[in-house]
Amino acid sequence: MLTPKVDIRPLHAGDFDAVVEIDARVYGTSRPEYYETKFARALNQKNRMVTSLVAEIEGKVVGFVMSELFVGEYGIPDSDATLDTIGIHPDYQRKGIGRQLMEEFINHLRKAGVVRLNTLVGWNDWRLIRFFSTNGFVPSKVINLELNLV
Repeated sequence: MLTPKVDIRPLHAGDFDAVVEIDARVYGTSRPEYYETKFARALNQKNRMVTSLVAEIEGKVVGFVMSELFVGEYGIPDSDATLDTIGIHPDYQRKGIGRQLMEEFINHLRKAGVVRLNTLVGWNDWRLIRFFSTNGFVPSKVINLELNLV
């Protein structure tokens, strides 16, 4: 597999349209309202340290990862972080870009003092489960419970 030259950098406001497009291509529905909130929080550095990155090839955003790490007392980050959302444009999947993005993302978290990264994956989303497993994730000792109110 030939891995293209990927530049990974922090997310900025100008990435909004590309992130929404990638998400729509991956999940089959456009969710700009969801990302308006995510971007507002990701770009607000006031009370939290944010770790959100994009992957670019020749200046085009082809992938992203978004996470929020709240800062505790005295500016010391908590030891756990949560990966909120990740997406690789379908035309660029299976080329090692997701792996590169995750490696850089995890390195940023380690430098911030994070010792554990959590994420949620749909029970039947085998493709995403395989991706996370390949990147070192294992089942958590915490069980997510839900109550359907409708």
